Amino acid sequence: MKKNAELERIRKLLETEGYITDSSIVMSVFLSMQLKKPLLIEGPAGVGKTEIAKVMASALETDLIRLQCYEGLDANHAIYEWNYQRQLLYLKMAEQSDASIAQKSADLFSDEFLLKRPVLQAVTQSKSPVFLIDEVDRADEEFESFLLEILSDWQVTIPEIGTIEATHVPYVVVTSNRVRELSEALRRRCMYLWIDYPDFDKELAIVKSKVPDIDKKLADQICRFMQEVRQQRLEKVPGIAETLDWAFALASLHVDHLDKDIIEQTLGVVLKDWQDIRQTQLSLSELWDKVGVSSKIN
Repeated sequence: MKKNAELERIRKLLETEGYITDSSIVMSVFLSMQLKKPLLIEGPAGVGKTEIAKVMASALETDLIRLQCYEGLDANHAIYEWNYQRQLLYLKMAEQSDASIAQKSADLFSDEFLLKRPVLQAVTQSKSPVFLIDEVDRADEEFESFLLEILSDWQVTIPEIGTIEATHVPYVVVTSNRVRELSEALRRRCMYLWIDYPDFDKELAIVKSKVPDIDKKLADQICRFMQEVRQQRLEKVPGIAETLDWAFALASLHVDHLDKDIIEQTLGVVLKDWQDIRQTQLSLSELWDKVGVSSKIN
């Protein structure tokens, strides 16, 4: 009973923040928090992986610290850097000071000149933050190995200061779009969650939640159309992020239903590759029939 109550609490926390969830997401978030293990979330781009970390932080009323990964990211940019410009200015000003060399050195390598990057920020919070390691698959394997050490020990060593240990271990969310395969070592340290494209009912619920003023018929048509578009062989399959962009765009145009012209004019909101747009335009009549709207294309 206690477990069921806690699961329901997490579901309500997520849904209060506007995240339309399901049982697998709720259970994964619950176990990740209970076991204090990172939650590795994989899935196509635009299906709401990053959003889980954002709503967790908001629901828990704690800070969200985001480490955006990219090719060439190294430990220095992820942990800390010294503000060399301010240090040089300090040295200039301290030239006439009577302070000892030891005192000047201690001042030079103090918090005043320390630039905390996401990892150090996560370690030094007074309350457990949500630490989002976003698109870890874009970083190289060397950086991934560095992350394993951080996730195991939650401490950072700064040669000039010493070792800083986390007093409040962060809630960790790691996302991946599967640009490359992640190591088994990283996977073993994490809970795992796969998020796929939503089915029609879930996508419709998300649209109605995020765009509450949208016409009901239009919301239904948008979601049916997106479900059919994803069945095509596309270079870049649109996710729920594109569905919401389209819904916001059409609502701002005061559209209350789809027709051929509005679809063709706004396909660039949904599809981000010219070949995908061309292919969809050529198959628009077939897609339209499957969506089942009342007005037919001539």
